[in-house]
Amino acid sequence: MRRMKMLMIVAALGLVVRMAQAEEQKPDATLRLSGGSVAAGLGVTWGGGTLTYKGKDYPISVTGISAGDVGVTKLEASGKVYNLKKLDDFDGNYTAAAAGATLAGGGSAVAMRNQNGVSVNLVATTQGVKLVLGGGGVEMKIKK
Repeated sequence: MRRMKMLMIVAALGLVVRMAQAEEQKPDATLRLSGGSVAAGLGVTWGGGTLTYKGKDYPISVTGISAGDVGVTKLEASGKVYNLKKLDDFDGNYTAAAAGATLAGGGSAVAMRNQNGVSVNLVATTQGVKLVLGGGGVEMKIKK
């Protein structure tokens, strides 16, 4: 149990450092998401949202899988997008690093990056009970 707590602390500190470094840059876009997840060891996440890029809104879809999760949640998230040079670079598989717990309405932070070098830093509020112990990934793409 102590080892697991240490791993969560190290992951959380790494995430905070990564997000702080990105905050020094000006974001290329903003992102708003809503959705939910169900997990018992291996989780599934779904949702949608809006990417605001160069003054225009684009609807997006989100699907993902995570490992080490337990629980059911409904989430709302918003964040900033970095290194988005062209709209087509947004679509992809984002790998995430996250550590935290949610109990009856809480928050968490996630930093993700896709294969095109696009980074997304999200702050999420959740409702439900969920324990996150590891990294996961999501696919995000613009709906056409």
